[in-house]
Amino acid sequence: MPGEAITLKEAFSIHPGEVISLVGAGGKTTLMSALAKELSGDNESVITTTTTKILDWQASGDILIVEKEEGKILDSLPRMLKEYRHITLASERLLTKGKLNGISPQLVIRIAELKQVDYIIIEADGAAKKPLKAPNATEPVIPQNTTLVIAVVGIDSLGLKLTGENVFRPEIASRLTGLPPGGVISTDTITILITHSEGITKGSPANARIIPIINKMDLAKDSTEAEALAYKILGAGHPGIERVVLGQLQSVEPVVNIIQAPRK
Repeated sequence: MPGEAITLKEAFSIHPGEVISLVGAGGKTTLMSALAKELSGDNESVITTTTTKILDWQASGDILIVEKEEGKILDSLPRMLKEYRHITLASERLLTKGKLNGISPQLVIRIAELKQVDYIIIEADGAAKKPLKAPNATEPVIPQNTTLVIAVVGIDSLGLKLTGENVFRPEIASRLTGLPPGGVISTDTITILITHSEGITKGSPANARIIPIINKMDLAKDSTEAEALAYKILGAGHPGIERVVLGQLQSVEPVVNIIQAPRK
């Protein structure tokens, strides 16, 4: 029906069996929580986790399992999923930092082999709560069985200066984009960070779909700048990117629009 809200599942064309890695900045944890809530609400099983670290309070789901021994996790999950639809996994609590340490990419691959698991959602890098980021040499940590990589950027980064206050790892962002420190972040800056081989989606499996989401549309005056950014991303010709989602992940209706690449 016209005007009917688009679900996250529809926006990202998600189907059972997906292994979804979230990268970038400006709403990854919010997206993980919203997506898991939506998918588990369809009475399907969802595992959320990280291959890096997340803050303790950011862990969502019906239950949090913190366990270092991977064998114990694999043994317990089939039983736990009979009772809980959404489980968050971590390997240990880092009490001095208030964070949870994630699990290994290899364990993600083994969990995906369990028939009881419908979806796995992984926060695959950190961004220190900035609206934009560039990855260092060890990021992101994307499991190689990932089928969908969602690259998150905040529209509120557009027009800001390239400084540590606004961008996580600004010196790397400057090197990749050619924008000098203190320069104004443009649609070109963000496009390069998403599509560059050493940018936000670095290390994505060759056969994985890559879908950027331009988040925080509720903070934008209108959709003009975000739409221009989406078309510029699509125009860059990255082989894995065929659509861009415009979103407002903290809203009741998180999907604002979907912009598709022109048909060839």
